[in-house]
Amino acid sequence: MDAPSDDAVTRRIPYGTDPSQFGDLYLPGGTPRGLVVVVHGGFWRSEYGLDLGAPLARSLVGRGWAAWNVEYRRVGGGTGGGGGTPQTFDDVAAALAAVADLDPALAGLDVVVGLGHSAGGHLVTWAGGRGGGGVLTHVISQAGVVDLASAASERLGGGAVQALLGHPYGPGDARWDPIAQVPLDVPVWCVHGGDDDIVPPSQSEAYVAAATEAGARAELVRVDGDHFAVIDPGSSAWARTLEVLEGIAPGGGA
Repeated sequence: MDAPSDDAVTRRIPYGTDPSQFGDLYLPGGTPRGLVVVVHGGFWRSEYGLDLGAPLARSLVGRGWAAWNVEYRRVGGGTGGGGGTPQTFDDVAAALAAVADLDPALAGLDVVVGLGHSAGGHLVTWAGGRGGGGVLTHVISQAGVVDLASAASERLGGGAVQALLGHPYGPGDARWDPIAQVPLDVPVWCVHGGDDDIVPPSQSEAYVAAATEAGARAELVRVDGDHFAVIDPGSSAWARTLEVLEGIAPGGGA
């Protein structure tokens, strides 16, 4: 699979045989500060793709981070389709399992951060628990759908949770629901814009409350802006996310 025409992309790497099972690896000059696994959002739907995560990956590599911008099978037909439960989750787990073999420059890194927006925030937080094979050392959810039961009840995204699961949310779906997995062994930051009317801040608020009550390390990071401010590299919301990353792996960068 050829790399896209983006000078910052080091290599496009498949992690499976499906056309949607690939990621774009970005490497900085010198030793990376750590690896950030970027997982895009779009309510798990096939019309949205990893181009949403590309500006963040470029910003990260400019600050000394390696970035693995991951695509996955999403809900729907056509290009990018074939996802749902468990396929979408299987892909995220497989993309994380591939981290060890992506590039020699990543050998021995102590920091592997999952960074996901919206549905991607759900997936990286899920992966920080039993779904991720212990690869992630930290999780940053940006406006994440981290309380699936509540999101299903409120029919966020016009019933996007029900479409992901393939049925109405029920007790058997707790294994796919980040809030039902607390406490995690890795710290979680939930970055959320106060003006978000697509995924309400109550999603992050509920998750952090449940996680901290369970004894986990979780922090709510309130930022200005709407649902998309957190993935705008020119926004104060993204600057705040970079501050979180700076606290995880201080020093270096551009």
